[in-house]
Amino acid sequence: MKTTIQQKLTDIEQSHKIEILYSCESGSRAWGFPSPDSDYDIRFIYMRKLDDYLTIYPQKDHLSFPINDELDIHGWDILKVLQLIVKSNTTPFEWLQSPVIYRIDKAISDELWKLCQNCFCSRSNIHHYLGIAKGAMATMQEEEIKIKKLFYVLRSLLAALWCAEHDTIAPMNIFSLMDLLSNHLRKKVLSLIDLKLTANESCLIETDQDIKIWIEHTFSYCMEASQQMERKVFDVRDANELFRKTIIK
Repeated sequence: MKTTIQQKLTDIEQSHKIEILYSCESGSRAWGFPSPDSDYDIRFIYMRKLDDYLTIYPQKDHLSFPINDELDIHGWDILKVLQLIVKSNTTPFEWLQSPVIYRIDKAISDELWKLCQNCFCSRSNIHHYLGIAKGAMATMQEEEIKIKKLFYVLRSLLAALWCAEHDTIAPMNIFSLMDLLSNHLRKKVLSLIDLKLTANESCLIETDQDIKIWIEHTFSYCMEASQQMERKVFDVRDANELFRKTIIK
């Protein structure tokens, strides 16, 4: 599959006249709990030619493609990525620490990652993760939940808790986040990961009461903690400098 993905990325570069600076896996395969029927969620950061930025009619800042052959491919212009980083948007923070990388300009990715750490706001990131968790929690029944949705809840709440407790960018992979769990809950989540590795994403499982209590408590705790935090605003000068340097190169 990696060969197919690399060819797709090359085809995108040629057909859209762009240069892909970074490409990674962003879904359950990078989070640490894929299912046998999981798509490949391929994300990339790209750059256009200099003249494409020096125009009164700017081109769109993203590229998306229909899901095909298990490939879900989506890309953002470096300009959009930088705009989101200075707003402390969580998505670039996750892409740039993915354990599965398909393309990389190491110098640029290192500078982007440094900028991410300088533009981190716990409040914004907690709200992002709580939003994902809330959406997935809405699908929970009294006794059952789809295993895919349960892991959306678990990972998002663990990431929100990490931001609240450590005031740093949350790790992308769930195994690092599970350091926040008690040994008892950690064992239960590890068993669920083993199950998800063999079960389809639509598989319904019984809602574990200990996990359900943890979910309710952690959601409330993180929401309350975020409301005590300041909403940070970041200087855009470093992002502007990195943008200019990248497109001129």
